[in-house]
Amino acid sequence: MDKYINKLTEQEKREFMLRAISLAENGRGRTAPNPCVGALITRKGEIVAESWHKRPGGKHAEVGAIEQARQNGVDLASCTLWVTLEPCNHLGKTPPCTRAILDAGIDHVIAGVRDPNQKVAGGGLDYLRKVGIKVEQGIAESECLDSIRDFMIWQQESRPYVYLKLASTLDGKIATRYKTPLAISCEQSWYRVHELRSRVQAVLVGGNTFYADDPGLTARTRQEVERQPWAVVVTSRLPSVDDNWKLLRRRPQETIFLTFAETKQENRKKALLDRGATVWELSETDAGMDIATALKRLYKEYNGYYLLCEGGGRLALSLFEQGLVDKFFYILNPRILGDEKGIDLFSGSRQTDLQNQNCLRIMNQEKVGEDLWLTLTSDS
Repeated sequence: MDKYINKLTEQEKREFMLRAISLAENGRGRTAPNPCVGALITRKGEIVAESWHKRPGGKHAEVGAIEQARQNGVDLASCTLWVTLEPCNHLGKTPPCTRAILDAGIDHVIAGVRDPNQKVAGGGLDYLRKVGIKVEQGIAESECLDSIRDFMIWQQESRPYVYLKLASTLDGKIATRYKTPLAISCEQSWYRVHELRSRVQAVLVGGNTFYADDPGLTARTRQEVERQPWAVVVTSRLPSVDDNWKLLRRRPQETIFLTFAETKQENRKKALLDRGATVWELSETDAGMDIATALKRLYKEYNGYYLLCEGGGRLALSLFEQGLVDKFFYILNPRILGDEKGIDLFSGSRQTDLQNQNCLRIMNQEKVGEDLWLTLTSDS
């Protein structure tokens, strides 16, 4: 038993768990359908090994940390294991982590949160207690829950985890009054957005963005991307194949158009299908097109675990109103357009007061080049 643990303050314990959370983030976008998990091992208040879950079917974070500690010649019997998510106690593609912990001789485990999967929740921690291992739970719990929010969405709603990314000037504008796109974010932000694209299965834009920007919606990173994300366009007006749109010219087979079922566009729909594109017709809701149904289909038929929405403002607000924004990256550039008729960051609502369902919580703020990145989430 590492007696030093008893001398740690609650804040010091939080710091160790926050480090484990940062390790878990290394696997973001690569572990689906498994959650991102980070683990570290301490001895006398010092980190002696750390790891994270890297890919589905690969070793879990706890096992990786245990193996690293052994390679470093550490006596695990005098160590504490910190892990963001309750160790598994069932046989899946890998043996149960509880067995690895027991075999290693570790007698103290600190877990951030229990497994949200109701079929196995509590089983790992209960087993460890039963065999005499000291267990603590709930350190940095809210942060650990944030780190597995994607996994919870997959388990509970069977849809992709949705990122929303929007960039605006300091006065909240994303385009001029003539709907001319603005080159708002800096080069460093551009690279970060494309790295994010490389980790999702689909990129979503609205019709206004499609017609104004003619986007390619590919991930252009310094390293080769294994597979480009699906391009998904929400529009009430399907495009003509006779026009020279990038998506229809370069990768129609990777493009999905979402449109209203009631709209009579059979000729354009047939032409798009003949070109190789996909068209899904959806019903209308009070908040616009029923995008939730399309997301469930993306998840089920295309293994769409992550989706990135890049606007515009009407689509973004519709996603918020349908409860479909899980993490919002707001890129704020410290320039002022000053055009009162410029296109706003969000639009489409006739509300005259602040709505509780659109209230967000700031998770992180970071300066990227000349931009300020705010990461926000909704707790609803």
